[in-house]
Amino acid sequence: MLLQKTTGLFPRILGKGDNAKRLADQLLRMRSEEDVNASSDPTTTVVSAPGVTPSSVIENLVIIDRGVDFPTTLMTQLTYEGLIDETFGINYNQTEVDSSIVGAAPQQKNAQSSGIDQNGTSGTQGATKRKIPLDSSDKLYPELRDINFAVLGPLLNKTARRLQTDYEARHKADSSISDMKAFVAKLPSYQAEQASLKIHTSLAEEIMKITRSEIFGRTLEVQQSLAAGSDATTTHESIEELIARDIPLPSILRLLCLESCISGGLRQRDLEHFKHLVLHGYGFQHLLTFAALEKMDLLVPRTANTGYLNPISGASAGTSTDYNAARKTLRLFIDDVNEQEPNDVAYVFSGYAPLSIRIVQCALQKTYLSQLTASKSGTALTAGANTPATQVHSQGWKGFEEILSRIKGATVDEVQRGSDPEASKARQTLKGAGSGPTTSIVFFLGGITYAEIAALRFIGKQLEGKRKLLIATTGIIGGRDVMEVAMEKRDFGSK
Repeated sequence: MLLQKTTGLFPRILGKGDNAKRLADQLLRMRSEEDVNASSDPTTTVVSAPGVTPSSVIENLVIIDRGVDFPTTLMTQLTYEGLIDETFGINYNQTEVDSSIVGAAPQQKNAQSSGIDQNGTSGTQGATKRKIPLDSSDKLYPELRDINFAVLGPLLNKTARRLQTDYEARHKADSSISDMKAFVAKLPSYQAEQASLKIHTSLAEEIMKITRSEIFGRTLEVQQSLAAGSDATTTHESIEELIARDIPLPSILRLLCLESCISGGLRQRDLEHFKHLVLHGYGFQHLLTFAALEKMDLLVPRTANTGYLNPISGASAGTSTDYNAARKTLRLFIDDVNEQEPNDVAYVFSGYAPLSIRIVQCALQKTYLSQLTASKSGTALTAGANTPATQVHSQGWKGFEEILSRIKGATVDEVQRGSDPEASKARQTLKGAGSGPTTSIVFFLGGITYAEIAALRFIGKQLEGKRKLLIATTGIIGGRDVMEVAMEKRDFGSK
């Protein structure tokens, strides 16, 4: 509400999910209260109160309830930033990595060389962990974080060759004093970039040990099969094999929860079978884990079918997602995704486009998404066919109402108008309406994954010059976090 007071009312509030509906209703109620307070205060005029006139800066607010698309949080993120989170964990824009992988920090090296450890006592051993900042202070990270991990190696190699070429240029025979002065001026930046390259090369090598393993490949194969709509029972043999090979339990639970969320629950006999295997293989204390997952509605038995075209759990319409319809209508899976030069958000999961992001595209990229869903081949189109910014806020969910009705939760579409049309016009004139691209706020209620952030940044680049995207969320979430909560290793919100 503070943002509305500063910039003006959101002209349109769009949302998907029951919690998104609650938030939208709360915003509307608070706006009504502001109107009442403004009208009762003789010192406040309509023109001087930004909160009662539509914003000329913000185009709309799109609210996505995390409960609408929980399968995406269970998928293995395949962007560089996502895999860092999967492997090491990211907290407050930094990750903690063993010093044997990335080397000791400069201050740690100084302490070691002087024979003093971190506690101030003499010794030869430094700290075992090093905190790596993951933000814009790193020379290379902003360029690397959103790419698919498959293309990270060639990009790091290209960067290394460029740095080597720049460094060797100083040895040219005809180098003048001015050239040397310019090189020295660039030296701090070069050294920072070189240090960044060393860190990210070390991180990539460590992650690659995992991604090239057979276990990772089998796990990813099961996830991709479920996302592509293959018969879930065909993946059970693979899950049973992974249990027999005693891989970490969270990986097993993520696969079972993914199937449950997509298929509307597991068949009762399948669920009991996997419970039996897990309890005997990992310990009977995990009865509590299964109870927690069921309470979170992540791993539940399939109770009944609601119809031939919608074989999901027996909940009433609007309480479960018809993933078969959503997958087909919104092209949630792209067969030939281009990871090197991506042209669709599906690159963040090497073929799977998050349902949450497709819903955002229903509001902000109508023409592109319509052409993509109309494509018989299912291959992604080149970006460029986007609805003009001036038309988006006046259309809402137009064109996608039917498929949104088959996705879990309420659909929100609220238009906010100023109390006084003349005052609204005056405010827009003062703010210079139409002088540049407007902003759309995408708010994830309940958490967002790093892969989804990368997908939204990708959309932002496609819309560059037409609209700016502002990403907001209540927190960062991932399959690793969900499993830790279910296994009672920590509470939600501690990340």
